[in-house]
Amino acid sequence: MTDTAAAREAKDDKIYFPEPLAQATIVRRPNRFIIDVQVEDVALACHCPTTGRIGNLVLDGLPCLLSRSHSSARKTPYTVEAVSVDPPGTPDPTWIGINQTAANRYVEHALSRRLLPHIVTAETVQREKFLGRSRLDFLVNDDTYIEVKTPLDHLQVPLGDHIRTRPRPPLAATDRLVKHIGELGRSLEAHERAILLVCFLYDNPGFQVKKSSHHSEVKAQVAQAVKRGVEIWQVNFELDHTGVRVSRHYELTTHFLDA
Repeated sequence: MTDTAAAREAKDDKIYFPEPLAQATIVRRPNRFIIDVQVEDVALACHCPTTGRIGNLVLDGLPCLLSRSHSSARKTPYTVEAVSVDPPGTPDPTWIGINQTAANRYVEHALSRRLLPHIVTAETVQREKFLGRSRLDFLVNDDTYIEVKTPLDHLQVPLGDHIRTRPRPPLAATDRLVKHIGELGRSLEAHERAILLVCFLYDNPGFQVKKSSHHSEVKAQVAQAVKRGVEIWQVNFELDHTGVRVSRHYELTTHFLDA
């Protein structure tokens, strides 16, 4: 982070990027790791920070935001950080962040700056600690384990007629996110908290899991984990060219499985 970004960050609750993101237009996504974009008249192959689906979107033609890496070891000096589904020509688009790896960095900042007061007031924040057989993203105050998930396979945003989509594949019954909730519940001991933090880099109205062929079984597993003490929270970040900030956070109930 530059000295200027660090100074601004110390004055407010925003997490500033080392330098402002550049806007481009996606040409295509040739594989899981690369997104080809156009910046004015220049074509660039950029790193895609998620190997999975980005909703059911056809990305071709969508505006995007790029971060630049100054590492000489990088084959792709730019990373696609966000896309927008706003109508063409929107002067100030709303962005959907797609960098799942960066989400943990944003959560760590929010915890350390005590920007998630409804969840926990952090005195200490440690990375990657074990709870039972699960290695979780954070241990806060030596008794609160937090695992961060950033779902991108189902985007809960309105899509206009200008957006092209692909058929959505059937959901796997053994969804990793839901399985992890059960593992956390079985590992909890007295006076410990375990939190599954569902993180979005856009204004998600309320996380929902789409029904699968084993939906009732999954719902029962989650209900049992919640009974054992697992908490499920959601946090939304808003993202623009200069950085991200927490927009809202709240506790989820098992109703997120009723979609």
